[in-house]
Amino acid sequence: METLLPSGHEDRFTREHLPPLAQWPQLLPPPAGLNYPNQFNAADLLLDAHLRAGHGGRIALSGPGMAWTYSQLRDKVDRIARVIRQDWQLPTGSRVLLRGANHPMLAACWLAVLKAGCVAVTTMPLLRERELSVIADKAQVNAALCDAALLPAWQAAVDARGLPCPTLGYGEGSELQAAMARHDAPFTAEVTSQDDVALIAFTSGTTGVPKGTMHFHRDLLLIADVLAKHLLAPGPDDVFIGTPPLAFTFGLGGLLVFPLRFGASAVLQPQWTPESLLQGVVEHGASICFTAPTFYRKMAPLVQGLTLRLRHAVSSGEMLPADTRAQWLASTGLELTECLGSTEMLHAFVGCRPGEVRPGATGLVVPGYEACIVDDAGLPLPPNRIGRLAVRGPTGCRYLSDERQTHYVQQGWNLTGDAYLMDEDGYFWYQSRTDDMIISAGYNIAGPEVEDVLLTHPAVAECGVIGAPDAERGQVVMAFVVLRPCAQANAAMTGELQDWVKQELAPYKYPRRIRFVPELPRTENAKLQRFMLRRWAQES
Repeated sequence: METLLPSGHEDRFTREHLPPLAQWPQLLPPPAGLNYPNQFNAADLLLDAHLRAGHGGRIALSGPGMAWTYSQLRDKVDRIARVIRQDWQLPTGSRVLLRGANHPMLAACWLAVLKAGCVAVTTMPLLRERELSVIADKAQVNAALCDAALLPAWQAAVDARGLPCPTLGYGEGSELQAAMARHDAPFTAEVTSQDDVALIAFTSGTTGVPKGTMHFHRDLLLIADVLAKHLLAPGPDDVFIGTPPLAFTFGLGGLLVFPLRFGASAVLQPQWTPESLLQGVVEHGASICFTAPTFYRKMAPLVQGLTLRLRHAVSSGEMLPADTRAQWLASTGLELTECLGSTEMLHAFVGCRPGEVRPGATGLVVPGYEACIVDDAGLPLPPNRIGRLAVRGPTGCRYLSDERQTHYVQQGWNLTGDAYLMDEDGYFWYQSRTDDMIISAGYNIAGPEVEDVLLTHPAVAECGVIGAPDAERGQVVMAFVVLRPCAQANAAMTGELQDWVKQELAPYKYPRRIRFVPELPRTENAKLQRFMLRRWAQES
């Protein structure tokens, strides 16, 4: 059982609100050669370490009309850290909420919060007052750094709480910029324990009920030193680019922690379209891209005639359809690297390096982690049997004061909520979310399998498949389909798509109901919100 080192935090809220040790997952030791000191600050090792090595002149972050070297980034981080500790006089361990779209300034704020010995509470920029209030209450937020354009909703949440919460907006001519100008750098990183909480990340809300996950300073290094090193082998010449928000741990890892850990650079833009992201890849000479399957599907036809420096294109957030993988490979000659992770685990734990890909499979477990398929009693299942995915490794789930800790962690394993099967070679094949399995007239049907077939039809741009209530069968397969501009939504198209699925899958799996929609409901990190589709099905 884990024994916690003495905390460096003066404010002990996070240490006191960790789950009881008996409810933690079993944490595996890091792979051989990874030894971290008992006390260190992750921001120091992600940023200042590169200046001590003489690499301050390298570009660290690029954004709209800007490119900051490691030295310039440290100067901004240190000034913000002084605002936190000297102006606000926050004790170490205080929680600082961050609110903004991807931008170098948001990254500087995140690093400054850690360097000041405080805890970053990352939030999606589109959250509204009510959602922000829930997060602020649960994390007992002490202060906030917010994009000036997004201040109104946060200020409304602060007013509704009725508690003092110093807040500064950032941006051109902002209050934070003025406060930074009053301070000098450098700022020496506050001493923190390797297992002091550095980050509270809230789940993205595909079920509508977010949970706060707490991650340590050592966890931030582990995802880089274990996952990124194995799957991506980054170096200082790499340029990272992508769409996932820094508030989403997939984006925090892929667009900030990974590049900074290896002395590389990252491109952070508030908003991308498939067209602009592809252009950004070309203009910045990006070598590693992180985005969702929907972006790769839309970018694939646009690649012709472009020169790409990409050596890794990483897909995560939802299942990667086989047809999307095939289209990207045909357009670029580059295999997509699919990753499976969770906010609870901080980042990914299953994926494939180029040359290891097995089309249709998510991948192999990342060395340093263990995964298996278990039944409802938690007993391991043999190969090729569908069950619950269980994983453990050097990172794991620690919910902030949440009774669902015992749902996610059972018998030392993290249960991700995914239904998978594992083949004889150790490859993991996604079936569905465990609560999304469609049971129709006694048959178990995985919605993503039906989606995969529908996406091969030339008229289908996107689709989502769920089980809709049915008096006779209990549930029937229902597909929500976004058509390409050239196709028409009519009864003939409905019949054509149904026949298309019947030709590829067992007849009982075809969508008995099809509804054409202009777009699918997605979270800010591009995950399909199936609970919204189920709501639509009930309303139809």
